[in-house]
Amino acid sequence: MIILGLTGSIGMGKSTAANMLRRLGVPLFDADAVVHRLLAPGGAAVRLVEMGFPGVRNEAGGVDRQRLGQRVFGQPEALRRLEGILHPMVRTAEKGFVARARGRREPLIVLDIPLLFETGGTGRCDFVLVVSAPPRLQRARVMRRPGMTASRFAGILRAQLPDPEKRRRADFVVLTALSRGATLRRLRTIVGQLRHGNLPRRSRRGRAARRQGGRADA
Repeated sequence: MIILGLTGSIGMGKSTAANMLRRLGVPLFDADAVVHRLLAPGGAAVRLVEMGFPGVRNEAGGVDRQRLGQRVFGQPEALRRLEGILHPMVRTAEKGFVARARGRREPLIVLDIPLLFETGGTGRCDFVLVVSAPPRLQRARVMRRPGMTASRFAGILRAQLPDPEKRRRADFVVLTALSRGATLRRLRTIVGQLRHGNLPRRSRRGRAARRQGGRADA
């Protein structure tokens, strides 16, 4: 079974790519969706997050994500404390997903992890796909989001590996600036390659480089 890591900086079109991969029949683990469930009313992380960040629980019994974000934004120590709570739970869910996929003998699965490079998750993947777009388009997409400000956007970018470096480390790069049709065709080609073992040489180098802690050469 091949494990493909899907990642990309904010506003690059990763969610759109993930939905397209599902349409192509590829089982996909969504790390963000797991976090949402963990922080929802009755979620396994609610009590621990409330203990670490008193006052973030909402009236429904879940975690107010906006309030929590205000507590950790621009606070590296607070962010590390939150990650220490959430990341082990997400990893447990991911391991279960991978085990079930192996049991079904799936030929290909996707791990959709926004901070795949930043959290050292590439070692769990055979190949990595990065979605990318020009900075101007990225900014326009992000600034349309409710509650987004220029300073918050800048802070998010500082916490993420720069897009050019992500593209250098990737086995596959999908540009989302053209059209949804072009993005889907590119993803369909990549899925076909991985399912049938027709892998480009760069992908093999990228896989070896990541296992050694480096990156693929251009």
